[in-house]
Amino acid sequence: MTTEYSAAKDPAYYANERRDIVDALPRPVGSVLDVGCGAGGLERGLREAGATRITGVEVVPSAAAQARERYDEVIEAPIEEALTQLEGPFDTVLCLDVLEHLVDPESVVRELRRVTRPGSRLQVSLPNARQIGLVYDLMVRGTFGYTEWGHRDSTHLRWFTKRDIVELLERCGWHVKRVSHPELHRARTLDRLTRGWTTNFLVGQWYVLSERD
Repeated sequence: MTTEYSAAKDPAYYANERRDIVDALPRPVGSVLDVGCGAGGLERGLREAGATRITGVEVVPSAAAQARERYDEVIEAPIEEALTQLEGPFDTVLCLDVLEHLVDPESVVRELRRVTRPGSRLQVSLPNARQIGLVYDLMVRGTFGYTEWGHRDSTHLRWFTKRDIVELLERCGWHVKRVSHPELHRARTLDRLTRGWTTNFLVGQWYVLSERD
């Protein structure tokens, strides 16, 4: 994702607290690396979870400046460049809505092992490529339907199904421990009746927690 395009986005884009993800992280979270940290919106939740140190990586200057007021350290650079500057080891690594923006997400996921210790966790969130809205737009409306932000943010370069992201993480030496998603409200009954099959098409995001051996 380019700095020029990203800097034009609404400030709220960089301020999400992601409390549902942070609250579900295994404890202790220890030393945390937040890749694509935005304005540091996760800081409060991570401190409450017992984070001993929080390091952020953010490519957008205005967002990185805000994150520096909250995190212990912020590296203003693309993650591919920041990997050479990081001082680990980290116990918890967060890649929340990051991998879909990268040219080569697999190499980044593989390299993140280098700045962690055995038993460290990697928490990923990303858009679900099988979401029914996308399928509908492709098959009925004849468009991919890019938008300024959200599920089909125009800066997304890569797309993953649940199977795709699980296989990528496992290939890179991270063992998947949990796959979840934002809470389903209206479709909970349908999800239960289909034993989760419809979830593959209803959820907009997948949350995947993995662990390093």
